[in-house]
Amino acid sequence: MVPVSSFCLVKVLLTKGRLTRCLLTERKTFKCLTTTFLCAGPSTACLSTLGSSIGKKNILIMGPPGAGKTTVGRIIGHRLGLPVIDVDDDILEKAWDMTVAEKLSKVGGEQFLEEEGSALLNFTISGSVISLTGSNPIHSRSMEHVKQNGIAVYLDVCTEDIIERLERMKVDRIVGQGPDVSMRDILQYRQQFYKKWYDTRVLCGASDTPDEIADKVLEAVKRYQDSESETFVSTRGSNTGKTFFSDVIVEGLAPDGGLYVPLNDLPKLTSSECQRLEDMSFPERAQVLLERCIHPADVPSAHLLEIVERAYGENFACSRIAPVRHLMHNQYVLELFHGPTASFKDLSLQLMPQLFAYCIPQMCNYLVLVATSGDTGSAVLEGFNNLSDIDKQRISVLAFFPEKGISSIQKMQMTRYVEGNVKAVGVNSDFDFCQRAIRKMFTNAELTGFLAVEYGTALTTANSINWARLLPQVVYHSSAYFDLVSQGVLAFGDPIDVCIPTGNFGNVLAAVYAKRMGIPIRKLICASNQNHILTDFLRTGEYDLNGRRLLMSASPSIDILKSSNLERYLYLISNGDWQLVRDLYSQLERQNLFRVPGSLLDRIQQDFLAGWCSEEECLATIQSVHSAAGYILDPHTAVAKVVADRLQDGTCPVVIASTAHYAKFAPAVLKALKFQEVTANPLHQLQLLRSLGSLPPVHNTLLESLKEEDKQKHKVCEADHSALIHQVETLIQDKFMKVW
Repeated sequence: MVPVSSFCLVKVLLTKGRLTRCLLTERKTFKCLTTTFLCAGPSTACLSTLGSSIGKKNILIMGPPGAGKTTVGRIIGHRLGLPVIDVDDDILEKAWDMTVAEKLSKVGGEQFLEEEGSALLNFTISGSVISLTGSNPIHSRSMEHVKQNGIAVYLDVCTEDIIERLERMKVDRIVGQGPDVSMRDILQYRQQFYKKWYDTRVLCGASDTPDEIADKVLEAVKRYQDSESETFVSTRGSNTGKTFFSDVIVEGLAPDGGLYVPLNDLPKLTSSECQRLEDMSFPERAQVLLERCIHPADVPSAHLLEIVERAYGENFACSRIAPVRHLMHNQYVLELFHGPTASFKDLSLQLMPQLFAYCIPQMCNYLVLVATSGDTGSAVLEGFNNLSDIDKQRISVLAFFPEKGISSIQKMQMTRYVEGNVKAVGVNSDFDFCQRAIRKMFTNAELTGFLAVEYGTALTTANSINWARLLPQVVYHSSAYFDLVSQGVLAFGDPIDVCIPTGNFGNVLAAVYAKRMGIPIRKLICASNQNHILTDFLRTGEYDLNGRRLLMSASPSIDILKSSNLERYLYLISNGDWQLVRDLYSQLERQNLFRVPGSLLDRIQQDFLAGWCSEEECLATIQSVHSAAGYILDPHTAVAKVVADRLQDGTCPVVIASTAHYAKFAPAVLKALKFQEVTANPLHQLQLLRSLGSLPPVHNTLLESLKEEDKQKHKVCEADHSALIHQVETLIQDKFMKVW
């Protein structure tokens, strides 16, 4: 537990931007030093500005042998009017008075690396373009030396392309390669060092020319220097000061009650970048895409790599993390349930807590409030429970869930946390009440001020309204497309449709963003259950809560009437018309109803198809798919399958997002599969499903957790706003010490 002064915390809460947080958390000084370039593209004026802005900094070109470092470095030096230094020619060979090849032959690989690094330690220059050797990054002390006044740009070239180039150049041996080590092995070994040291990277395609790569390097350096360009705004427009990614992940909700969105569109992927992504693993794709969407001033590449590797490692049952499996005909299932809690929420919530812990001020406490209709709660609790012990001392989580609105396994997953920094509380109401209560707390200045002054604690959220929850979802929608290309199902550029069961609109909105980044998604199919307010809206343009009663279903995670992330989509599709968004949601608060203009509805329907599925259709589809394909759908995926069957036209593949493992909803699935006299014991239910030998296999982590955990008592409170506030205050009193 971390005591802090109220002055410190209030300053953090009321001051925006990286500068204040940098001072509070002692982040690297480059986060505080920003330069703005308003030009776009490598124009002469822009290049002149970029060249002068570098000042005493060097541009360090880094990459494997054959990447084109020397050629690209010369092009950049010529364009910027800066001196060009080639480490091989201008430093090593002059220092040694012999060629690099002669030196390597004379002293051997290990000694060569040491002498190469020592030569660089004695070299000091500024305001230049420096082409490093392929092996420089292996020597830590020399890299620390050159990076003191250098921006390291990694030319990331596919290993196969490098091998082909070296063969053309008749290079049959590189530094560190012994008789029993292949060229491929040593090139792959070196990648860890490039990833450790680069500040920004350029993905190089096989067909990219040196001039095109030089363009990319200049754009990457300009972006790296321009750390104030990637800001966020509220969907409702009341923005003061600059808000960055690290602000957004900490604050969650904008002060005016709106949702944060990027001021500018997400970056567009080029054809050559997409070709590179096809051959990458899921974590590698995640690293590339997140780097493009998170400025290194917020999370430097090396830290982002550590976060991604922790998020998508052995905690996932499938090494492919989010594999795509053929279901039937031209339908494919994107399996998003291989994480520790068997839900698609794991794809975000194994990553988001690590980002959050990195971005928050080190000396302040945070309570993460979550409203959940089932899967979010267990995924949030698991993700934040996996933080380091130090981080858990200053970050706690409180999840509210509808006591009678989730499955028994979902409830067991959440209530098993009885100690530590996370807790779940049932509410005798529905998800919409829980979500409204949390939003009220965030806009209650008296409450947030009291918690800040009394306990040095700020409130934030990990719900899908937090941008850092949404961003990782863009990754798996993009990855699904690249998997289909790599499997030969389609050629790059061929379109797909995606069908997503959704209630809060976050998952399908992530697919919208993936499309805007360049993934060839033709139609987005929104699938609802009997709570089909989203389907009605996408068909009519009218969002009407009047007379709507939330109905419990076999697919509880989409039992939602008020879809938070729809607000982001309306802002996006209206070209950032925050006044329109503010007026629409003001009408919704006053009248439980809004209608979008006809022109806006036309744009929406260019993106979307929408349909809904009855309970009977959902269960019948689980049974029919199992009979035909030996594959078990969970009820949410079955909802999407029904809607996809109804709306897809068959002219392109459709990817159905499978958002949870069927074992989480065992009673409904067993009922659909015509099992009689099903026991009420969740463990017995899973063992019964396991005996079928169907695909996908029963989720082992979920099965083992049910074996180990006894049913835990948990707190249940009434549907009263003050009762939820009392739970918040009680947890804070238990976890964080008073300031005074």
